[in-house]
Amino acid sequence: MQPTPHNSFWQYDIEYWFKQLQSAANGLSHADALANLQSSSHYRKERTHIQKDLLLFISQFKSPLMLLLLGAVFLSAFLGDTSDVFIILFIVISTGILSFLQERNAGRVVEKLQSMIAIKNIVLRDGKPTAVIATFIVPGDVLLCKAGDMIPADCLIIESNELHVNEASLTGESYPVRKEAGVVDVQAELVKRSNSLWEGTSVVSGTAKALVINTGINTLFGAIVQTASATVETSFEKGIKEFGYFLMKVTLVLSLFILIVNLLNHKSVVESALFALALAVGMAPELLPAITTIAMSAGAQRLLNKKVIVKKLASIQNLGEINLLCTDKTGTITEGAISIEQVVDISGNENNFVRTLAYWNALFETGYENPIDEALKNSTGIIEAVPKKIGEIPYDFIRKRLSIAVDTGKERMLISKGAYSQIIPVCTQVRLADGTIGSLEPYQATAGKQFEAFGINGLRCIAVCYKVIQRDGFTKEDEADMIFAGFVLLHDPVKAGIAETLTELKKLKVHLKIITGDNQNVALSIGRRIGINNPVVITGKELFNVSTEALKHRVKATHIFAEVEPQQKERIIQALRKSYTVAYMGDGINDVSAINVADVGISVNNAVDVAREAADFVLMEKDLSVLVDGIREGRKTFANTLKYIFINTGSTFGNMFSVAAASLLLPFLPMLPKQILLTNFITDFPYLSIASDNVDKEQIQKPGKWNLKFIRNYMVIFGIHSSVFDIITFLTLFYGLRVKEAVFQTGWFIESILTELFILFIIRTPKNFFRSKPGKYLLMLSVLGLLITTALPYTPLAAEVGLVPLPLMNIGAMFLIVLCYILTADLLKVWFFKRYRAS
Repeated sequence: MQPTPHNSFWQYDIEYWFKQLQSAANGLSHADALANLQSSSHYRKERTHIQKDLLLFISQFKSPLMLLLLGAVFLSAFLGDTSDVFIILFIVISTGILSFLQERNAGRVVEKLQSMIAIKNIVLRDGKPTAVIATFIVPGDVLLCKAGDMIPADCLIIESNELHVNEASLTGESYPVRKEAGVVDVQAELVKRSNSLWEGTSVVSGTAKALVINTGINTLFGAIVQTASATVETSFEKGIKEFGYFLMKVTLVLSLFILIVNLLNHKSVVESALFALALAVGMAPELLPAITTIAMSAGAQRLLNKKVIVKKLASIQNLGEINLLCTDKTGTITEGAISIEQVVDISGNENNFVRTLAYWNALFETGYENPIDEALKNSTGIIEAVPKKIGEIPYDFIRKRLSIAVDTGKERMLISKGAYSQIIPVCTQVRLADGTIGSLEPYQATAGKQFEAFGINGLRCIAVCYKVIQRDGFTKEDEADMIFAGFVLLHDPVKAGIAETLTELKKLKVHLKIITGDNQNVALSIGRRIGINNPVVITGKELFNVSTEALKHRVKATHIFAEVEPQQKERIIQALRKSYTVAYMGDGINDVSAINVADVGISVNNAVDVAREAADFVLMEKDLSVLVDGIREGRKTFANTLKYIFINTGSTFGNMFSVAAASLLLPFLPMLPKQILLTNFITDFPYLSIASDNVDKEQIQKPGKWNLKFIRNYMVIFGIHSSVFDIITFLTLFYGLRVKEAVFQTGWFIESILTELFILFIIRTPKNFFRSKPGKYLLMLSVLGLLITTALPYTPLAAEVGLVPLPLMNIGAMFLIVLCYILTADLLKVWFFKRYRAS
């Protein structure tokens, strides 16, 4: 098979391509498909876990600062100063291993999630329908597609039935395009290539069998993605990146300044360079990407345990921000297990003939599965033998009906069922209770009143009609001059415990709005049953007459949007986003545009492919209580990520800034390069456990928002606070206790690490630190860091890192300074959060 793309394939007939691709109408064999996959130009053999781990480990040392530091160390060794080389290398490699282990675990979580949400398509292999992951489909495969499927490759249609495809991802045109087999002129524009299916598009209605021509980067969609591969960043990702750049600029300017001043003071070139680089590594937010990835992957794993699959890690932060949830009622508010309450004629009496028509229609439907058809298939009271199916006009969201043609042996019939408002207009006659046929006109008002009464009683209702036909071949135009048969009444009970779930959402400051295509009377009945007092309803018909500006205000006061069209859902979400951070939950083709436009798109595991592909999160159960847990986890992840940012911008940055300033005033370096790196290493242990830290209930009960101004205020105030205590330490050691170089460096080393460890417990909660319980790993690793720091000057390793035992007076002074730091930092923290969170 040729690995090159097959251009202009739409100009040839299907037999030509069967020959070119060595395929047939029954598809490829498994062996041929595997051979084609391995020979294709875009096929890449999966890396082994060892290869992935090796590349990840190497990546820990590729940052410019780390490479400069390692270069300076080796230069120092080359010049003959080997005293610190092995110590610094050990610290750097140990830090890299620590980050590597955490990131590897995070990567495994992501791989697991991706495997769970991989889109599969049905292809013919060895003549049998087989579910295959989209990336393993090859040219020559025969694809079977139905409503809701994503198209995984560029294909040529073999046969189709009322096939309509959404090609908005390629053409920008949202109206579905009709597709059918045939040959198209080579010069035809994209929108006129009616015999072709394109990767990235989706089936709106109908069914088809198609031959796969191009896959991967050889498709039209693949070529576009390759040339415009920019990904859309979330507000959190954008904020993190901007903040990282900001810190890096400050770090580099400060480090360069220190290097120049130390050189002007005639200090050693190598020592000054090592000090400046170690300082840069200490100040730079090198753990920021790792911490955010680890925090989000830990959150994704917890969400998975709560039956929520995360498609993109950064979306977890967005989930924590939402304050409005929009959803259909079926399966979320109600059980979604639809049962047939009654099947009645136009007089409202139980009627087995109508039941039989509805049963046949559901039985022979070949589009996407739905609970109404499943309920009808389980119906009892069918009065005739199953006929032979002779045709089908699939359901779509424009006609809102499905038609099946059958041959009973006595006559041929076209049977339609669908929304009452779409069935009545195509009917001219009615079947009465005694089986006679009459004109519909005298009974139309009665039918309308019946329909309204069913809705008021909380029953969903679809209508059934039929007609006798003579000829073969059917199209939508045949849905005319039908005979109205009756109604199918459906009962979908409200979920047990839904009231408690809605109460939990309110506690999280998340409002709920229902958006449904159902009758407004049914929606009103459901709204009252779930505790919405005096629900305000707006219908799709009313929406057509509301301007965009007026809608912005109307949507805030509305509880339920009923009888809405699919395109209106998108308009509603856009209007709501002007006042809320919106999550939209849906599982059908008609939900895709709303899922795409919402701040957070949510679907379910059994949703149609195109809905799952559009969503940020996929629920393994269509249950709002699952989503409540997901919102909590999103807010926990957001809070824990911010903790590291606060620590990095407060104590760490303040400490390093003070060390830099002191180096300009002292005749010696306030801390040796290896001591700065060791400080970084010891504090990294508890910092990496932040992802699993406990979060206060108060922080979960309201949406978290990324606020760079708030973080900068924190950085200034707490950086100054940290620097003040460093200056106190400096004055105490150098002027008060008049210590020598090694004692000074040891004292400052201990004070720096202790303040960084303790600030973690202070800043992790807006409350007084003793009122909030930290995570066990954070506590254990912080205690371990504390013990190592205080014990290190008294171990045989002390001399290797330039530390010496401290006199009792010095130890007491350091601990007193740290105690004062803790108490004042906690008071400052409580004031800061009250002052700036409120503003």
